[in-house]
This record gives sequence, C-alpha cells and structure tokens, in this order.
Amino acid sequence: MPKMKTKSGAKKRFKLTASGKVRAAQSGKRHGMIKRTNKQIRNLRGTAILSRPDARIVRKFLPYG
Repeated sequence: MPKMKTKSGAKKRFKLTASGKVRAAQSGKRHGMIKRTNKQIRNLRGTAILSRPDARIVRKFLPYG
C-alpha cells in the first residue's frame, strides 16, 4: 500500500502535542487591532489547543501525526 499524503496546508498550520491534542495559532490578529482591547491582543498571542470537534477534522489531514 502506498503512504497516505498529508495536507501540506495543515502541516504548516497545526502541530500535535505528545498527548495527541492539536495545537494551532490563535486567530483574530491579522488586522483591526485598533478596535480590539489591549487585553484581547495580549491573550491572542501564541498558540491554543483546538476544541475536540475541530481537532477531529484536522486529524484527518494529518494521517501520520
């Protein structure tokens, strides 16, 4: 059997933790920072763990992750 291909877009955007959860960058910081509070901007730094329904979809794109 040939290997399954990983979606290259998902490969760049998501990482799996050691326990199998999906880690992704926080959304909402591309533009429009003036209307966001400083607290919002601060909390959107770094990465977050995806919710389980979202993670199930992403896991299909990362078959060997």
